[in-house]
Amino acid sequence: MSVPLLVARGLARRYSMKRGLFGAPTAVAAVEGLDLTLDQGRTLGLVGESGCGKSTTGRMVLGMEAPDAGSIAFAGQPMPRPGSAAWRALRARMQMVFQDPLGALDRRLTIGAQVAEPLVIHGIGTRADRPERVAALLADVGLRPDHAGRYPHELSGGQRQRAVLARALATSPELLVCDEPISALDVSIQAQVMNLLTEIQARLGLTMLFISHDLRAVRQVSHRVAVMYLGRIVEEGAPDAVLHDPAHPYAQALVSAIPGQQGVRRIRLQGDPPNPADRPQGCAFHPRCPLAGPVCRQAVPELKPRPGDGRLVACHVAQGEISPPMQRAA
Repeated sequence: MSVPLLVARGLARRYSMKRGLFGAPTAVAAVEGLDLTLDQGRTLGLVGESGCGKSTTGRMVLGMEAPDAGSIAFAGQPMPRPGSAAWRALRARMQMVFQDPLGALDRRLTIGAQVAEPLVIHGIGTRADRPERVAALLADVGLRPDHAGRYPHELSGGQRQRAVLARALATSPELLVCDEPISALDVSIQAQVMNLLTEIQARLGLTMLFISHDLRAVRQVSHRVAVMYLGRIVEEGAPDAVLHDPAHPYAQALVSAIPGQQGVRRIRLQGDPPNPADRPQGCAFHPRCPLAGPVCRQAVPELKPRPGDGRLVACHVAQGEISPPMQRAA
């Protein structure tokens, strides 16, 4: 059995926030105690509401942000310190596809120059052979050779995202982190980009972390799905298991909101997600959970295999540690 390409254990990332001009700084936990395993050649889909820590997780996985706690190992070796020479060399093996393609591209440079930039930075190839490499990369993502001479504003949204993908693939990376790669695109273009990602992942054997709030997109590209809530993974398993028969109450609510489902009752959560600067004691989801019991308000549930199917779930009720309210004795 091959060694996972990336393993993260106990990751935590906190930011300092001031309330008012003279308020004391308050620690905001964006990610807390997070574990992730990315198997070689496989795609892990990371889903959850906006603000749950998905993008922060993606940046930490790439070393773009240093975790305040926890560890990351890439190809069996500890992740080098962000900004170090070893980390910069490692970045050729792991790249990101950003959410906003227009914001990710320099409007002053041609597409060809930007796709070639990683080759220059990492000393790949010579000046003479880089134009041929750029043309091949553009062809791989469905762009024509003449697109190399155009500027970002001269391309459509879908073409810009293809250019961003071509630049990410320039160094032949092993890991690709896709942070909401289709959310800024028209619905008609989203399917094209999703199909392209699936085809490239299969052809090149890439390992991908696919971050999205769109469960349908995650189901299309992922081999495993992890559901995130307020900085923690609350459920992880095979897409069919998680998206067709979710175990965690929060995952159940997410799945029920997928449009066009037949025979699925919509679960409407009460209230808003808690303030990360004032996390609830115990399970962070308990203020919105219809099944919460006293232990949910006191103890943080551990992410562990659920009896029966081995799916990872962090829920006292789903783990059978307590009975849901309707099953308790009067």
